Parts: sequence; C-alpha cells; structure tokens
Amino acid sequence: MLVHVPPHPLIKHWLAVARSKDNPPAVFRSAVAELGRILIYEAMRDWVKTVDIPLETPVGKADATIIDPASPVKLIPIMRAGLVLLDQAASTLPMSETYHVGLERDERTLRARWYLNKMPRKFNADDRILILDPMLATGGTMETVIEEVLNRGGSESFTKVISVVAAPEALRRLSPNYPSLNVYAAMIDSELDRRGFIVPGLGDAGDRAFGTH
Repeated sequence: MLVHVPPHPLIKHWLAVARSKDNPPAVFRSAVAELGRILIYEAMRDWVKTVDIPLETPVGKADATIIDPASPVKLIPIMRAGLVLLDQAASTLPMSETYHVGLERDERTLRARWYLNKMPRKFNADDRILILDPMLATGGTMETVIEEVLNRGGSESFTKVISVVAAPEALRRLSPNYPSLNVYAAMIDSELDRRGFIVPGLGDAGDRAFGTH
C-alpha cells in the first residue's frame, strides 16, 4: 500500500484550521473541503482517463486534452463527514458520479455496520474510484467499504482513499490486505485513544462539521 502525504504549505495551513477546537462548524467545513480539493487534485495526477481532441481558440486551432466524458470518476463519500470532502470535488473533477454510503461505528466493539449503500450493482474493472472519509482511525469502516467495492467488481489498483488525518493503526490494518491501494492524507497522526479517536486528530469530524454532539 502506498501512502501519500503531499508536502504542500496550503495543506499544512488548512489542516491547522481544521484542527483548532475554537473554530465553528462553518470554518471547519471550509477547511476540510479545501483539503479535499487539494488531495483529490494530487490523487488525479497521471491516473484519471483523458482523451485528446482538436478545438478552436479565439485565434486559431489547438490540440487539447480533456477528462474522458465516458469515464467519470466514481466518488464514494462515507457519511456523514465524507460529505464535507465531497464539497469541492465537483469543482476539481469535470466528470464524476457520486455514490453515498453510510456506516456507523459500534462504540463498544469499534466495528462498522451499514445503514446506507448506494453503490452501483457492478463496477467496471477499470473504473477510477475515490473513497472519501476525513478520519482514517481504526481502518474498520474503510476496510468494509473497500471490500464492498471489490465485491462489486472494482479494482484495488484503481481505488484511492482520500482522508484528512490517518492513524498508524488503520494503515497497519489495511496495508497487508491491499498492497495496490493508494491513500492520500494531509497528516499521519501518532495514535488512537481508548475511544478509537485519532490523537491529536480533529475530534469527531461529523459532529464538528454539522454542529452536533
């Protein structure tokens, strides 16, 4: 498994904004959305399908390259917090389709269970798939979603994870089972606490994004 932490000053800036407990939900959402936009941009490098076309500029003809309209990127936001990473995806990706999924974590066992699954019945083996979740903590939820993608025909090699903060526990869990998976994160934090929260992390990203407790 390849883990990418782009050394970009804008990523560091927006991560600092997202971390601060003093910022209200609107500021938190804005920071996480901006991080999503930058990380998705990085993930698309040399990966998305393109086609070459001729076109007319105001002063002449030009050869151009565009995202292949016949091969939209498949976006899978894990609700609730994954919706915030989705905010900027449409402006970054000219061609995309969104499939919402919802899982909740049992606070006693820390295992994930489904409450919503809008994935297509079948993915194509060469579909480009992005799974969006700001917090990659225990890795249990992400593992469940990845397995569902693979069971529906998706390819591990063409699946990428976009996360704001990842914990070593999640990376150790996913790495042996998904050697071709690519993970993009703003930061790899130090550990999980007894509740399964990333430390120092962001807190509960869903609660912070939507002003709930």
